Amino acid sequence: MHPVASAPARPVHRLRRGARTVAAAFLIASSAVAAPALARGPVSLADLAEQVDDAVVNISASTTIEARPGNRAGPQVPPGTPFEDLFEEFFNKRGGRGGEPRSEADPRQQRKSNSLGSGFILDASGIVVTNNHVIGDANDIQVILHDGTKLKAEIIGKDSKIDLAVLRVKPTAERPLKAVPFGDSDKMRPGDWVIAIGNPFGLGGSVSAGIVSARGRNIESGPYDNYIQTDAAINKGNSGGPLFNMDGEVIGINTAILSPTGGSVGIGFAVPSGSAKPVIDQLREFGEVRRGWLGVRIQNVDDATAEALGLKGGAKGALVAGVDEKGPARTSGLEVGDVIVRFNGSTVKASSDLPRIVASTPVGQKVDVVIVRKGEETTKAVTLGRLEDSEKPQLANLRQPEPESVTRQALGLNLSGLTDDLRRKFSIKDGVKGVVVTRVDPNSTAADKRIQPGEVIVEVGQEAVTAPADVTKRVDALRKDGRKSVLLLVASATGDVRFVAIGLD
Repeated sequence: MHPVASAPARPVHRLRRGARTVAAAFLIASSAVAAPALARGPVSLADLAEQVDDAVVNISASTTIEARPGNRAGPQVPPGTPFEDLFEEFFNKRGGRGGEPRSEADPRQQRKSNSLGSGFILDASGIVVTNNHVIGDANDIQVILHDGTKLKAEIIGKDSKIDLAVLRVKPTAERPLKAVPFGDSDKMRPGDWVIAIGNPFGLGGSVSAGIVSARGRNIESGPYDNYIQTDAAINKGNSGGPLFNMDGEVIGINTAILSPTGGSVGIGFAVPSGSAKPVIDQLREFGEVRRGWLGVRIQNVDDATAEALGLKGGAKGALVAGVDEKGPARTSGLEVGDVIVRFNGSTVKASSDLPRIVASTPVGQKVDVVIVRKGEETTKAVTLGRLEDSEKPQLANLRQPEPESVTRQALGLNLSGLTDDLRRKFSIKDGVKGVVVTRVDPNSTAADKRIQPGEVIVEVGQEAVTAPADVTKRVDALRKDGRKSVLLLVASATGDVRFVAIGLD
């Protein structure tokens, strides 16, 4: 499993005989306390485990490359992510051809890396599901069945964004495959019982049990985070294995753990079947995922922003901070400053909801988008485009140039008109219009909201400004109207914009 924490994994320590006796005594002594809490749970999970274990498989993925200095074999993940160095303990690296020691004098020699993970058979025709990070760029993948039978697998398709891969094996007449179905993850509630089956630490098929601890977890591993959290023990090597409900249906695909030690501490994460199924269907049909694209950059709505926008019901929705000139949103009339509160019938509670909902909507489908604009709710019809890898929602980059001379002060900001000298000094593009920030009071709310010198105030309270006096005038007017905060539209030097709400005290 991926440890979300970046702490290095520690080796597994075997219990000494005396320690095992103490541990056993503790369990016996504590059983009287634990029994009432467990009395309402299943008496045994053995029948359930026996029902599904033939469909759970081990995955062995090997990568052989021509080694060069600094070249690392094996499944890779982007450096600096929570998933970095996931399978380090399982990599079996050996230099040279045929396992011979590698000669330091020859920089071009083969290196081989093996990783172990889990998976499950979704279709008895030979369709196997696992995590993308289990197979990585492997060129030799084997699926190992419950009885030890090894089948060579080919990759049908994989998706790094929610970390899934679909494989195909050829079953034999002598050894037909057993499949397990998907269940409805949306019906799972915190407290429902689940079991995980997989290949922890390469030990082979292991069963663990627990409950759903939470739903909709965002661990910031990707744009579509929506994990089921469970306390069922899952460890490295469980990646790609199934999380079952009590009906033997797969309601999650085990993907990550939060752990300071590299082992289970009771916080594991699984991709819910509701998110996985449409991706797997597309991988099977197209060999790739075709996600819907709206063409907006968004940010979250906090309480101060909601108040500044006059948003009824408090903080909710996704605030549009930018609209792609060639995107579906532009042609449908969406504008910077709109708050998207519903998309295709689904409520957008926070900005993180929108990318996931849009991506799961078929390309080319016409949908209704409910927005709040200047306090009024309206509906726009949008025909979705297709998301390409280069088209990713992102927020403005922050700069921190040197401070410039003061023209006027407001909200803890030193402001100046956009002169040619300031454009050159801060590398501000010609198309950016407004009032440039030349200094930020480090003790101000503006500093807390990460406004930086060199950024440009484009709007104040949803009205355009072109001079420092416009800013102060607009702020004074909002104060007189009894507003508690002011909403600024702030542009970076390159023209990317974001909204910042600052309190008026």
